[in-house]
Amino acid sequence: MKQIPNEVFFAWVEQEIAEGRSVRFRLKGQSMFPLLRNERDEVVLYPCKEEELQPMDVVLFRYQGKHVLHRILRREGNCLYLRGDGSYVVKEMCATADVVGKVQEVIRPSGKMIPVDAWQWRMASRLWCGLGIFRNPCLRVLHKIW
Repeated sequence: MKQIPNEVFFAWVEQEIAEGRSVRFRLKGQSMFPLLRNERDEVVLYPCKEEELQPMDVVLFRYQGKHVLHRILRREGNCLYLRGDGSYVVKEMCATADVVGKVQEVIRPSGKMIPVDAWQWRMASRLWCGLGIFRNPCLRVLHKIW
């Protein structure tokens, strides 16, 4: 697999999204574990309007000079509060204008495509995000298993 610098890749992603096209890519990083897995799962990112962004959406956004794929926790006007599913405590804040695109589909290594509006994905997301104080111990166990 060919590797290119992140700034080149994400410049291309932003251009494709700006022109109204979707982009499919394999994930790199642990921040969305366990629902999205490093170097295994792929996502399909679509253009979206600022007014469409809602809590539980997984979005690619610009943050401190980098591009990050995390879940929206809450929205207050044009301000979004986000966190990776695999992050213990880190939360980010960005403006809706910093969002590049929204994940609409997840593709597992088997090739199975899961729309994020499917009940299975929505239920898994809500359960994981709703674990509260049990989330961090669960993350520690899951990291040891996988």
